[in-house]
Amino acid sequence: MYKIPMSLYIHMPWCVQKCPYCDFNSHTVKKTPDYAAYIEHLIKDLQHDAVFCSNRSIHSIFIGGGTPSLFSAELIDKLLLNINKIIPINKNAEITIEANPNSVDIERFNGYQQAGINRISIGVQSFQADKLVKLGRIHDPKEAIAAGKLAQTLNLRSFNLDLMHGLPNQSIDDAIYDLEQAIAIAPPHLSWYQLTIEPNTLFGSKPPVLPDDDKLWEIYQQGHQLLTKHGYQQYETSAYAKEDLQCQHNLNYWRFGDYLGIGCGAHGKLTQPDGKVIRTIKTRHPKGYLEGRYLDKYYTVAKEELPFEFFMNRFRLFEPTPKHEFEQRTYLPLQTVEKQIATAIERNYLIEDTQNWQITDCGKLFLNSLLELFL
Repeated sequence: MYKIPMSLYIHMPWCVQKCPYCDFNSHTVKKTPDYAAYIEHLIKDLQHDAVFCSNRSIHSIFIGGGTPSLFSAELIDKLLLNINKIIPINKNAEITIEANPNSVDIERFNGYQQAGINRISIGVQSFQADKLVKLGRIHDPKEAIAAGKLAQTLNLRSFNLDLMHGLPNQSIDDAIYDLEQAIAIAPPHLSWYQLTIEPNTLFGSKPPVLPDDDKLWEIYQQGHQLLTKHGYQQYETSAYAKEDLQCQHNLNYWRFGDYLGIGCGAHGKLTQPDGKVIRTIKTRHPKGYLEGRYLDKYYTVAKEELPFEFFMNRFRLFEPTPKHEFEQRTYLPLQTVEKQIATAIERNYLIEDTQNWQITDCGKLFLNSLLELFL
């Protein structure tokens, strides 16, 4: 069997405060959770999932949330040690933890590094106090800058700043100011994504006034030019990185790699030796999860759905899509998508050579129309 890279996503479900735009599976801390017990359940959850892994190793780890930096370095160390006992972690694996700027301190992050963390992702969102208040963030601009500068001193493999644009009442100048502040910190990686209003959020029930489409386009155009000028390459719809410093974990998602998902509400996708692709969804609420009910759903993806799933991920990336990867990661012949690809080329959504497909600028603009061809 062709070995598809396998990552591990770990979900930490608690936050100090729920942000009004957030539709992730996060739960506000009312009384201090039993973090140590949660780590024990994560280990047991992974032991149950190991049966799907066919003696494979872990290519990358991403600890997300919620706010993972609420967990001590000692607990993260225990978790990573036990993961490595259950499923070997590659020696050169990228291991990321998400953190809020106000939970970043030198002692904690030195501890994370000693535990094996080599990349941190800091949820800045904005460097302007009024915007942070509207977004429900509990840090201020000084803490955001301090967190970025601290990350710069830690000799990590890489670090990321999360920034949003299209914020309530945001002007073009506001958006560019945020990017300039981020660029001054010189992170190797920047996630710069547009705020969207999701249904099951506070913003969903009480929508704020957001910039109109013309202003959003101008923000994107000016921001993209600024990032490119400073050596950041856009490699995915909302991700920029210095050369060779893309997020390996996210690249594995977009390349239709495999991943285990442990923790509340985590999703997994695993290719089996017979070519079947299975998906796992874990229990969302901490109460049920902490009672040992880990797996909520488990199903096999129908073969006719695999082309859409493959391209829905792959065409988020701006790099060429190798044709052989379609065959290796779906176990389907190229003839399965010949007609759809021909139509996409005819409509100028794609170009191709003997080895690759490449999404065009037109394809990026009409991505939904391109993907609909594979439904």
